[in-house]
Amino acid sequence: MPEDPEEKCCQTQPGISRRGFLSSVGVGAVAAVSVGAVPETPAQEIAAGGNSVTINLRINGSTRKVLVEPRWSLLYVVRDLLGLTGTKVGCERGECGACTVLIDGRTRYACMTLAVEAQGQEITTLEGLMDGEKLGSVQQAFAEEDAFQCGFCTPGQIMAVEGLLRQTPNPTLDQVRHGMSGNLCRCAAYQHIFRAAAKASELRGKGGAA
Repeated sequence: MPEDPEEKCCQTQPGISRRGFLSSVGVGAVAAVSVGAVPETPAQEIAAGGNSVTINLRINGSTRKVLVEPRWSLLYVVRDLLGLTGTKVGCERGECGACTVLIDGRTRYACMTLAVEAQGQEITTLEGLMDGEKLGSVQQAFAEEDAFQCGFCTPGQIMAVEGLLRQTPNPTLDQVRHGMSGNLCRCAAYQHIFRAAAKASELRGKGGAA
């Protein structure tokens, strides 16, 4: 059989061709994974790595003690460590608003806020707007006005409206537009969102929801 030119010119060492080397590495990697030979870093070791500090966060009325690294964002701590997944991961650079939370009643991007910065302040996430199984006024208004399509941005939109209404209980349409300008909706459901903001204001005026 004639000699394969690729086998001849691409040897990594005598007796082992490039093709043979890659094949053996592939088989070895599969075997290592199948027997659990690839080491994994324990989650607790990751959490405790670096210059970790213990902080107390006041979230939705409860104080949570958390071991964090100073570089960790509030978004990461809220979602991944505390399991409050209503706060969504979007752009992670302060542009989309999907991670919006309230800090002392005012809207903040959780992705642009360090967890250590939030100590001593009252943090409210989407989960904190509910009274048990009862929806808050903004959540109820979003449901009634069909103010979402894919729903990914909805938690951040709801938190933005909540923050707006806490500062301005009866906003004009222009005030709603301005208050919501930091939250993007790829589905372009803005008209429904604006109507939901007005509806939530109405519900609060009637005392129909929390």
